[in-house]
Amino acid sequence: MKRLILLSLSLFSCKTSGNLPKGFVYLSDVAPDVEVELRYFSSDNFVGDTIDGYRADRCIISRPAAEALKEVQKELRPLGLGIRVFDAYRPQRAVDHFVRWAEDLSDTLMKPVYYPNVDKSELFERGYIAARSGHTRGSTLDLTLVHLEGPQKGKALDMGTPWDHFDPAAWPGSNAVTEAQKQNRMLLQKMMVDNGFKPLKEEWWHFTLKEEPYPDTYFNFVVE
Repeated sequence: MKRLILLSLSLFSCKTSGNLPKGFVYLSDVAPDVEVELRYFSSDNFVGDTIDGYRADRCIISRPAAEALKEVQKELRPLGLGIRVFDAYRPQRAVDHFVRWAEDLSDTLMKPVYYPNVDKSELFERGYIAARSGHTRGSTLDLTLVHLEGPQKGKALDMGTPWDHFDPAAWPGSNAVTEAQKQNRMLLQKMMVDNGFKPLKEEWWHFTLKEEPYPDTYFNFVVE
């Protein structure tokens, strides 16, 4: 999510007023049964506040990524499982907000939850915060798995750490979690990889479409 810094960058800015840029869709229009919990539209994130550029709890993503995610949801359903998306397309202005927040070393409101073992002064050095994010290209998602039925309906599978946890324990293959938690991570990873996504070795929740349509373009239109 935060480690992707490319040499060739192209920022594309536009406003949305009910119409998305060509090639983008609302996930609900393609896969309406995928659950969306857009954490950056809330205060439940590492900043502890709504992030710049998020004006609605609406998941925006490139159409190819949405179609691929629809297939993941389809394959999970017979297992009694589904997808919960925490973030997808992310405006560049949101990434800029992260950078400003990281530079303010006095703001550690959410440290106990999201980065309990890392000093805030080390977030840039360790790659947890960066000036560019793959999310801004429109084909990267943060997500987890949830139960669709039974007594645990609506509950997320135990992945060992929270989403956006700045710690090596969040690496998909980390031995700091139980075998059951690692298996849950591997199930998510297998489903995503089988449907055209590639994982990030440092974050169990993060996946990018292998054939992303805008690999060198960083968008800045708002989520609304």
